[in-house]
Amino acid sequence: MVTETKPRKRWVVGITGASGSVYGIRLIRSLLDCGVDVHLVVTEAGWRVLKEEQGWDTTKRQAALAAHFPEAAESRALTLHPNADIGASIASGSFRVEGMIIMPCSMGTLASIAHGISDDLMTRAADVMLKESRKLLIVPRETPLHAIHLENMLTLAKLGAKIIPAMPAFYYGPQSMDEMVNFMVGKVLDQIPLEHELYRRWGDDRHGD
Repeated sequence: MVTETKPRKRWVVGITGASGSVYGIRLIRSLLDCGVDVHLVVTEAGWRVLKEEQGWDTTKRQAALAAHFPEAAESRALTLHPNADIGASIASGSFRVEGMIIMPCSMGTLASIAHGISDDLMTRAADVMLKESRKLLIVPRETPLHAIHLENMLTLAKLGAKIIPAMPAFYYGPQSMDEMVNFMVGKVLDQIPLEHELYRRWGDDRHGD
């Protein structure tokens, strides 16, 4: 039987141990604001970075998320999956999602995905996106890059993943770190695509100088 009901869009978001956890948090907020259900997976190193960069109390992870996204906790628009739960819904291709965004993505996670090593939920979910030909957006955050990093990115790009390095622009005259974070999140949303006003586009004078 075919149902006519149109479900809400669902995206998987991954946060790894790369510096730049603020990107992932802003991405979740933006997706929720766009009416998207978010399925979140965070590596152990990712939780450590959330603690060190954002000051989160990561001993109570669900409570930390609920404190930052209270409306999502009540509406169940945000679902946290433990990275060790290889049997979670997002580990199966039969669970329908639009795609997955890993922001920020460490070089270790990127390497595992590029070589088909799916030994935790983060890498398994990414592997599912590739095998099901769904969108996989990866925001690597590392510098400098050596040849192995670059080869792994090329491997994933050839498989259809979109590589969006954390390289904020300056043409629009950002006045704060907040605006630079919004730019990167906006560039990710452009690829989904979802409408947003997170940054001023080239040739767009609506915001003035």
